[in-house]
Amino acid sequence: MKAYMLVRAVIHDRESFVNGYGAEAAKLVEKFGGKYLVRAPGALALEGIDDEHNSVVISEWPSKEAAQNFWNSEEYQEVKKLRDGIADCYVLVIESDDLS
Repeated sequence: MKAYMLVRAVIHDRESFVNGYGAEAAKLVEKFGGKYLVRAPGALALEGIDDEHNSVVISEWPSKEAAQNFWNSEEYQEVKKLRDGIADCYVLVIESDDLS
């Protein structure tokens, strides 16, 4: 069953985030079998989220295990450090039947 990683990020330094963390994370997403479906700033919060600076990323994975392998990899743990102090991220992984 496919899995989807949903990320809500509040980015405090967009240039550093996109050119540092974002570029390196994208390489690993592909390497571990994921693909981006949505990468978008400017999400409108309708309920339960106070901050105005919401960005959303949704990626698709062959399985929940593949997403977890990416997330828990030593490579990603190093890349993840690039977002320290420049973004607050909230991350979920869900399984779902094919959405197409």
